[in-house]
Amino acid sequence: MPRKSTRLRTADLTDRVAVITGAGSGIGRELALLCARRGANLALCDINDIGLADTAATAHSFGGRIVTRRVDVADSEAMSRFAQETVDLYGAVDLLINNAGVGLVGGFLDTSVKDWDWLVGINLMGVVHGCNAFLPTMIDAGRPGHVVNLSSAAGLLANPQLTAYSATKFAVLGLSEALSMELAPHRIGVTAVCPGVINTAITQNSAIRGDGDAEQRRNRLMSTYQKRGYPPERVAHNILRAVDRNQSVAPIAPEAHLMYLLSRAAPPLAHWAATRLAELTK
Repeated sequence: MPRKSTRLRTADLTDRVAVITGAGSGIGRELALLCARRGANLALCDINDIGLADTAATAHSFGGRIVTRRVDVADSEAMSRFAQETVDLYGAVDLLINNAGVGLVGGFLDTSVKDWDWLVGINLMGVVHGCNAFLPTMIDAGRPGHVVNLSSAAGLLANPQLTAYSATKFAVLGLSEALSMELAPHRIGVTAVCPGVINTAITQNSAIRGDGDAEQRRNRLMSTYQKRGYPPERVAHNILRAVDRNQSVAPIAPEAHLMYLLSRAAPPLAHWAATRLAELTK
């Protein structure tokens, strides 16, 4: 009798179903297109209607079935409806990618309670809502699956200019590592992705708090990410490679690998490096 596979393999996703939040731009969009190229059927959501429609239109050229919904991941009921519609259409889900997220630049004293509610609602509870909505049916399906949760390099090393953002991404990392152990008996892997400095629209859209000219600070931040030049297309390929390897934590860009190593092996040096990195966002 052949052995049952214990992992989801992503080289060929024909007849598999991938759910991706925040699919209207950046890493989420590139993951959707890559999964479509590999034969997956897609369930995509975002609050960016134009971006989501563009992703879907491009993905359609690869042939698979696609459903799109406008969903705020901070809304648990909306996520539950999205999950029910997805399961009603496809029957099961194989790959859940909790990608949607927002950024905020600022220290703790510059961050309001309203800011905290916004960040926690999307970056952390959005992941919780996605897992809560989709995991029961993934478990019931009884076949190999995988959950990808987008953390951050700021979830590896705390950044005093990204205090609230770092807190949410540390939480996603911890949640993912615990889930990885809990879901292993169900043949569902979990990967926390820590991309690094990736050239996406998050630098344009992040809220900026504190002293100084906000636009000048934003321009410096955008320039840093653009010069770094690590594209989201490359991130998408590396994320699916991490799924194949069933990595519990997946640093992507070289600086994220360095941060991961420092955070595990040399905390004092990691603290020094994080302080230096914070200068980029002042």
